[in-house]
Amino acid sequence: MGRGRQKAKHTKLARELKSFSPNVDYAALERELTHSTDDQYVDRWADMYDNEDEDDEPARV
Repeated sequence: MGRGRQKAKHTKLARELKSFSPNVDYAALERELTHSTDDQYVDRWADMYDNEDEDDEPARV
């Protein structure tokens, strides 16, 4: 008997989600997804670690 009530709740929720259409601010989404040409890639962690290519020991083959 409990399965019928559970299925009815899931069906109700599925119908609500199917008809749900939130308001979307497409201008804000476009601003977030596009980047301006003024921005350049900056490696924040570059100064914290040594460069791996600058090892004191030669590479082993």
